[in-house]
Amino acid sequence: QVQLVESGGGLMQAGGSLRLSCAASGRIFTIDAMGWYRQAPGKQRELVAVSTSGGLTDYADSVKGRFTVSRDNAKNTVSLQMNSLKPEDTAVYYCYLRHLDVIKVPRGYWGQGTQVTVSS
Repeated sequence: QVQLVESGGGLMQAGGSLRLSCAASGRIFTIDAMGWYRQAPGKQRELVAVSTSGGLTDYADSVKGRFTVSRDNAKNTVSLQMNSLKPEDTAVYYCYLRHLDVIKVPRGYWGQGTQVTVSS
């Protein structure tokens, strides 16, 4: 099994910054992607940012230019630097990892989620 532990959420005023971190542990094989999703009340979970094994990154249009995802492959960690926060960024943020297991089947795992609240 794979465990993901997130940290760094909290309350911030609009315009401020927060940094989320996620550490993966357990039976990890070839990581295909790590990143972040979020879910606001009454809304579906959506992709925020992802970093793939090929070094590519992808962001939701709503966070481009404000958020930056970064990975430390040696430590199996992923971080999300969030700048110029807006009230609409308020959500529970989930760390996500996808790896190819021992028989090369892709499997995804989620963290427990961390609350980010941005006040106006």
